[in-house]
Amino acid sequence: MILPVNAIFIGDRRVCTDEPVFVIAEAGVNHNGKLNRALKLVDAAVAAGADGVKFQLYRAEEQASKAAETAEYQKKTTGSKKLLDLAQSYDLPWEEHHTIAQHCRDAGIIYMASCFDTRAVDFLLGLGGECIKVGSGEITNYPLLAYMAGTGKPILLSTGMCTLQDVSDALAQIHENGDSPVLLFQCSSSYPADPASVNLRAMSLMARQFDVPVGFSDHTTGIIASVAAVAMGASMIEKHFTLDKNLPGPDHAMSLNPEELREFVAAVRTAQAALGDGVKQPHPSEIETRTVARRSLVSARPIKAGSKLAEDDVTLKRPATGIDPRMWDAVRGRTVVVDIPEDVPITWEMLE
Repeated sequence: MILPVNAIFIGDRRVCTDEPVFVIAEAGVNHNGKLNRALKLVDAAVAAGADGVKFQLYRAEEQASKAAETAEYQKKTTGSKKLLDLAQSYDLPWEEHHTIAQHCRDAGIIYMASCFDTRAVDFLLGLGGECIKVGSGEITNYPLLAYMAGTGKPILLSTGMCTLQDVSDALAQIHENGDSPVLLFQCSSSYPADPASVNLRAMSLMARQFDVPVGFSDHTTGIIASVAAVAMGASMIEKHFTLDKNLPGPDHAMSLNPEELREFVAAVRTAQAALGDGVKQPHPSEIETRTVARRSLVSARPIKAGSKLAEDDVTLKRPATGIDPRMWDAVRGRTVVVDIPEDVPITWEMLE
């Protein structure tokens, strides 16, 4: 399926279907509130070949009320019932993101963050953030979307749990309040997500419906869904990773470890390379094989000079170093100008 070629820019990096897929290594809160672990996550993302590494900027008390309970998957992985308690347990002071962002710059990877309130947006831009990620849960947070739109920075909007109308309404809020370009992520907000729930065709639908670049935020445990998303035209892929799946916390168990992240990035790159340019023509690597595999006109018996080339004189055999079989009508009845031994490719120089 060919999607529209629409682009956004993350800094000077053009992100669209005819550019290399932008891979976000989603660190999220897998630092467990430890700066040193966050820096190691950056290093692992760099080693894997990711383009960006993404964290979260939030204030626990603003993100959740005391009444908010954790999702079922969070209860299973952490035992925590209150979302506020869980969020506070892996909180990382914002000031330490200065160190993380600088480490990203030094390592040559783009620092990224999901923002959950307007102060987070301001803080991210103060860090030199090139874009703003919006989690699926904020797609109805119209005041936040309007504020983000006013920055002019690209908005990466996840659409888990959404109808098409939800997405349309959120985009309207953005476009009415600023000129920020938007990339839409198809996403299944279940953790881990069953591959049957990811609905990649909806990604293609959003690209056509809203004329924007699209990506896939992958919450499945494997890599197949992301490879399929690349084949369907995803310009950006996001995947959770961790240093150790056995660490306490809500996302570690469903995340890739560093080696799996390397394999994931390699698979995404391979999938995109396999798409090619869409022009049906032989690849340079096929040229030698074409000569070996195709047939040409070959003498079926000795042919004397001066005789007329007859059908019984010719058979079709490999290699394709003689006259192309498709030219038989053009050579039938021509005079042979040299003696041609049996089982020899017939060339134009042998004929009048």
